Amino acid sequence: MITIRTRRRARPVAGALLAALLTAAPAAAQSPPDDESEAAPTTGTGRVVIGDGHVDIGPRFDDGTWTVQVRDDTAEPPTWRSTDDVVLQVTDAARVEVPEGEEFSFLGAPGARVWLLPQAQPNDVLWPGWNSQEPEVAARVEREVTWQLTGVEGPGDFVLFLNGSFGTPQILFDGRKPLPQETGFEVRSHVHGNWAFTEPGTYLLDVRMTATTKDGTEHEDSGTLQFSVGPQDPRKAFAAADAARDEDTPGASADEGRPDDGAAPDEAAPDEAAPDEAAPDEAAPSGAGTDDSTAPLWWGIGGAPLVAAVAAALVRRRARGPRASGDGGER
Repeated sequence: MITIRTRRRARPVAGALLAALLTAAPAAAQSPPDDESEAAPTTGTGRVVIGDGHVDIGPRFDDGTWTVQVRDDTAEPPTWRSTDDVVLQVTDAARVEVPEGEEFSFLGAPGARVWLLPQAQPNDVLWPGWNSQEPEVAARVEREVTWQLTGVEGPGDFVLFLNGSFGTPQILFDGRKPLPQETGFEVRSHVHGNWAFTEPGTYLLDVRMTATTKDGTEHEDSGTLQFSVGPQDPRKAFAAADAARDEDTPGASADEGRPDDGAAPDEAAPDEAAPDEAAPDEAAPSGAGTDDSTAPLWWGIGGAPLVAAVAAALVRRRARGPRASGDGGER
């Protein structure tokens, strides 16, 4: 059985509103999730599609083993899940237009559409971040966690960036540049950024997280973040990821090792509208057209310089291994 937690699509964000807040500098370092120790001590089971609410990607010690997982704060209580069991859905409510300005040309031409999960907390749109706050990680890790993007598959381009000082973007990962790319974030930190996708469809982002514990032991684990962008059935991302894993496993059959999801990828979930059945501009059942639902997703509120300084301290480029040049260089 695949659980789908998403709301019907809201009206797309008006691109003209983005330009009005280009100078805003929203927070990159957010407050920590509710008491991390309250998260379930074991990994959750069952596949889920998450289309709004808060999630974090991060490392944890799962029964003593360093593991990259997704912390699902939409569950009660918050639950850590295998990356294989989660599709992160980017609905058309996250669709925006690229604003004017050379500093945003990495997203495309002005007016081009992109799907963007924002750094500032939105309404009715998924809000993914990353953290190193799991209690055992916080207690044992020496200084910081290294995060690498090692592979990107998708119909378009993927970029993860922060809003720096005065709204100037700071690119962390750019899927068009040579891989792997690398950044680091301090232990006990919790950060959000802008996740941009230029075309609808399924994206598979291969990531690796490493750290050294205070006893000198090095830890490493990899996972694949599964994103479904735009109006497709989000469960198609599970099928695409399964197929990719089968290709990487010599001799594996198409269905070997998969859980019984209880529904074919193209079946509509009970009591949920199939994503392709609604037009992209369909209004949400409630709240559509309010200031909150049409406000720019990725510029947040306020412009405190201290916030940008905190972000720079928490997330920084590393000089190790191949990395992007130009906008993705050392900062």
